[in-house]
Amino acid sequence: MAEARSRTAAQRAEFRAWVRRHHPDAGGDPDEFAAGLRRYRAARRRRAGSAVVVVKRRRWPISLLYRWRERRLRARDLR
Repeated sequence: MAEARSRTAAQRAEFRAWVRRHHPDAGGDPDEFAAGLRRYRAARRRRAGSAVVVVKRRRWPISLLYRWRERRLRARDLR
């Protein structure tokens, strides 16, 4: 995610223009388009490195129960 933000607006615009020129729905060659996407994705992987950041977050209904329990325990300790 951080890598995507480090690209400049000009680089993003250049890639979008390339996609518009070579996309099969716009009359481009499907094989050339697929090869170009493979090259682009491989270059992104090289730039980003192999580190993957996983963020674990609580989901909505369960988080309410956790918060309720934490508050109850704190309130019990205050008594």
